[in-house]
Amino acid sequence: MLKDIQAWFEKRVPGEWFTASAEVSGDADEIVVIGRLPEPEPAKTDAQSARIAAIKHFREETRERRIAIAAEAETRFRRHVAWGAECGDVRMIFTSNSVPVMTRLRLPERIVLDTLIESGVARTRSDALAWCARLVGQHEADWLRDLREALVGVQKVRAAGPQPRREDT
Repeated sequence: MLKDIQAWFEKRVPGEWFTASAEVSGDADEIVVIGRLPEPEPAKTDAQSARIAAIKHFREETRERRIAIAAEAETRFRRHVAWGAECGDVRMIFTSNSVPVMTRLRLPERIVLDTLIESGVARTRSDALAWCARLVGQHEADWLRDLREALVGVQKVRAAGPQPRREDT
């Protein structure tokens, strides 16, 4: 499904916006589209400031068209669309969704979250859980990538397998 969404965006995103095809990722709630911008010309300011300025300029200049594309995508795919841009080593995502997720935790897990709150790492259990998820994502990126690739294989095998028959009633 994500490949279909990627292809859909490739047809609609103007070619002059980015230096390569936009990176499209997402889940059941949100689609995130991030494009790479060209490096800005050397300026009197430092490179980091110039990159941030280039991203902010892109955001303002393309706002109307991005909103129109996002509205069409949200209707078609029934998911929120967030945009972002990269320039050099600077990555900014605009208006990303924050989706509530309910979980049940036993005492040892709640103690971990409460310790993060008491130490000032997080303000709430929700913030602490998000912090933990980001930490795992950073440190286990290769493993998570391999797991996602394996799931794609499972989906292909399921799709190629026998289809259930409907009984005539």
